[in-house]
Amino acid sequence: MTTIDAIEEDFALLDDWEDRYRYVIELGQALDTFPDAERTAQNKVPGCVSQVWLVTRRAGGADPELEFRGDSDAHIVRGLVAIMLALFSGRRASDVLKTDAEAVLKRLGLDEHLSPQRANGLRSMIKRIRRDAERALAEPAAS
Repeated sequence: MTTIDAIEEDFALLDDWEDRYRYVIELGQALDTFPDAERTAQNKVPGCVSQVWLVTRRAGGADPELEFRGDSDAHIVRGLVAIMLALFSGRRASDVLKTDAEAVLKRLGLDEHLSPQRANGLRSMIKRIRRDAERALAEPAAS
């Protein structure tokens, strides 16, 4: 999986937004296949105009490492899902909560170049990821 640092570096190399949008779509195309069985109401992220599904898996202890998988039915949104997975997946729940996703979106310029609906959907994804991290810290892992 691509890291958020690599995504930021690649964004810096692309001069225009047409190329950056193409790159975001390519990130989405590189996502692992998302099983149809996980396209459930429980995994659906509310507040997104496009359909977005997100699954959270946690591993170990009081501050578990969180692994996120996701998908969308829209190409550009699938790319935004990939960016969020690069930012948050594989990190401890406490680190997820400390991460300033809005600052990353600003550095990438996404805060200015997404439609209001897509920006709201992206914030809904971030909210869901943070909620899952809070829940992982509050609830002991099931044995």
